[in-house]
Amino acid sequence: MRDDTRGPARHRPGPWLVALVVCVTVGAGVPAWSQARVAARYPVTAQDLAAGRAALGSLVVRGRAPSTGYARERFGQAWADVDRNGCDTRNDILRRDLTATVVEDCVVLSGTLDDPYTGVPIPFARGPGSAEVQVDHVVALSNAWQKGAQAWTPTQREAFANDPANLLAVDGFANQEKGAGDAATWLPPQRGYRCVYALRQVRVKAAYGLSVTPAERDALNRELNGCVVATVRPP
Repeated sequence: MRDDTRGPARHRPGPWLVALVVCVTVGAGVPAWSQARVAARYPVTAQDLAAGRAALGSLVVRGRAPSTGYARERFGQAWADVDRNGCDTRNDILRRDLTATVVEDCVVLSGTLDDPYTGVPIPFARGPGSAEVQVDHVVALSNAWQKGAQAWTPTQREAFANDPANLLAVDGFANQEKGAGDAATWLPPQRGYRCVYALRQVRVKAAYGLSVTPAERDALNRELNGCVVATVRPP
């Protein structure tokens, strides 16, 4: 989902593992050494993967509803302060996902994003270039509308649009390229992150009771089959 404030779930990936990591490839995909190296930055446990498979199996599978009636305003004020911490959601996510941030009165003025979608570090500075870093709805709002959100109350839709579990600071160009796509039409260019991305989409959809299309389910299942499970050697 494109950042609806271009102009001014799950959380940003942690730092590189400091322990020795053994990566076991589950399923086929890109060369294991390449995928494993990136996946080490976004480790998935066997428990994470099992929970993701169970969540995917619980999703209702049906065709997408028309987008008739969708508008961003249906999901409330863009970046509302739903948690009442005095800061809007966009700045909450920037502060969570960027490093070396400079913050003034809740507003993130600068920082660095280790972009999960492309794998490229992006310097952020508030101003004309702010859109180089955008906040993505991992499950896009329009997609959610077509998969069940049109039946929600306005309060439920606003909560969904501001749920940190479904928000991620990312490269602006990649976000625009994704648009309102689901897993059947768009996946992050950085292939090693696709497992984590698929798990996050599945968890969000399961938590909110959103459906998937047959093609979307198959795409999510394919990415889960390509996950790399990281385990730490005992001392």
